[in-house]
Amino acid sequence: MAPENTTRVSVGVDWIRRISNIHMVGIGGSGMGGIAEVLLNLGYTVSGSDLAENAVTRHLAAQGARIFQGHEARNVSDSDVVVISSAIKQDNPEVQAARAARIPVIPRAEMLAELMRFRYGIAVAGTHGKTTTTSLIASLLGEGGLDPTFVIGGRLNSAGSSARLGAGRYLVAEADESDASFLYLQPMLAVVTNIDADHMETYQGDFDQLRETFLEFLHHLPFYGLAVMCIDDPEVNGILPEISKPLLTYGTDARADVRAIDIRQDGLRTRFTIHRAGRAEPLAVTLNLPGRHNVLNATAAIAVAQEVGVSDAAILRALDAFQGIGRRFQLNGEIDLPSGRVMLVDDYGHHPREIAATLEALRSGWPERRVVVAFQPHRYTRTRALFEDFAQVLSSVDVLLLTEVYAAGEAPLAGADGRTLSRAIRARGQVDPIFVEEVRQLPEVLPGVLEDGDILLTLGAGDIGAVAAGLAAALTQGARS
Repeated sequence: MAPENTTRVSVGVDWIRRISNIHMVGIGGSGMGGIAEVLLNLGYTVSGSDLAENAVTRHLAAQGARIFQGHEARNVSDSDVVVISSAIKQDNPEVQAARAARIPVIPRAEMLAELMRFRYGIAVAGTHGKTTTTSLIASLLGEGGLDPTFVIGGRLNSAGSSARLGAGRYLVAEADESDASFLYLQPMLAVVTNIDADHMETYQGDFDQLRETFLEFLHHLPFYGLAVMCIDDPEVNGILPEISKPLLTYGTDARADVRAIDIRQDGLRTRFTIHRAGRAEPLAVTLNLPGRHNVLNATAAIAVAQEVGVSDAAILRALDAFQGIGRRFQLNGEIDLPSGRVMLVDDYGHHPREIAATLEALRSGWPERRVVVAFQPHRYTRTRALFEDFAQVLSSVDVLLLTEVYAAGEAPLAGADGRTLSRAIRARGQVDPIFVEEVRQLPEVLPGVLEDGDILLTLGAGDIGAVAAGLAAALTQGARS
């Protein structure tokens, strides 16, 4: 019997009197935690398992979820449905136990699609920029009084969470192309930020297949829906003639329906002007984020917000006050070391294009400062597929510390490990990398590298984020001892 919950009934998610207990395998992942939190807020009993405790699992436990550390068959015994993340394999003991007990096993995107089915869905797709763009859209709609539900792959600082159940009609969420699961979604409005080579194992290494899958996702829009497309991206621009649904383009290109011009960065803030087709009045925007890539993300959010009726005044307020997302150009303060004062920045970027965008933002805001990068590659398959691109972009920094690859469950691949990448970068002759076997060793190595005025940028999607969170304390404590 489903739990008594007037909130749940009022928003229409009353699937199912048979569904009460929902178990999530891999609940600590960024994409799973947000869905779990919305389900908790809707009144469902949520349990979940992951290999290790993290900030997501601790937050969900505080919200009332039952969290198991490790995967065991008995964890699913009371479940009515089991939701799995894209990292979970079919031989997982909880998946096998659920199937043996005839408990439905569904991917996270199918659960997200069910939540979206009862609302006006706004889905943000693209290889890069999904989390920031989704967060900006949610913030603009919130400031405009629309009280959206949102599910984000990162922690929205203003909300203190990656998800929120709103009372409004809109649900804003990321659409994940990594395993093609965004094809489950049928949004009212879809954003595509860019299309780039990543997760190519899903697409048999065929970029044309990746491109066609994005088109299939867009064809899920209803006839009254809208595709909001970044015309600056050559791959997105290339598929525009093949889209049969209504279109709105954005970018810095002169052809864009919503266009950003006169971009000026001052430290962590960026100012620019928005021109919109059919509207005489430009918008003078101050964005509380650095970098041209974030200008594009904000321009997408402006395009969506105007379509759903958010006022210009609310748009400007929200962008000016935006507090950012955890591990997306996150400033962790400045610290004083014996060698001088150092600024700490942490970023989730783990693809060469993302790294290049973050480096560009740093150099635009602080052109006179030396950039020291500590990078943890993420997945052997990605490192192998983009090996030369990684070597090129990482060769452009002033000082590089490179760790071993964060496996994310993958087996090592010959020629795609951290040492091999380090040697390839050294052979280019622009920077001499310092190889650090484990990320936990970074606080020991960094004091011998850092100089007064440096910016220390930690990069990667693995456990380097946890190390980065404690770096300020570790480095200052080490300096005192």
